[in-house]
Amino acid sequence: MARFCDLTGKGPISGNSVSHSNIKTKRRFLPNLQKKSFYIPEVDRWIDLKVSTSAIRTINKKGIYAYLKELQKKGDIQIGL
Repeated sequence: MARFCDLTGKGPISGNSVSHSNIKTKRRFLPNLQKKSFYIPEVDRWIDLKVSTSAIRTINKKGIYAYLKELQKKGDIQIGL
C-alpha cells in the first residue's frame, strides 16, 4: 500500500531519530492518511479516496467538487467526473 495522499501527493519523508546520547539513526515520517468516501452532489456520485487530514480540512472548507476542480486547473490531478 503506497503511503501517498490521492489529492495533495503528500508522502513519507526521512529524518533522524536522535537518542539521549545524540546518536542519530534514520527513520521515516509517515503522513496522516485516512480512507474516506466523499459524495459529490454535482455529479451524484460517491468516490473513495485515501487523503491526508490536511486535505480533509481543505475539503471541509471549500467543498469536494470545488477542490477537485482547483486541483485539475493547476494540473495536479486528472479527474473524469
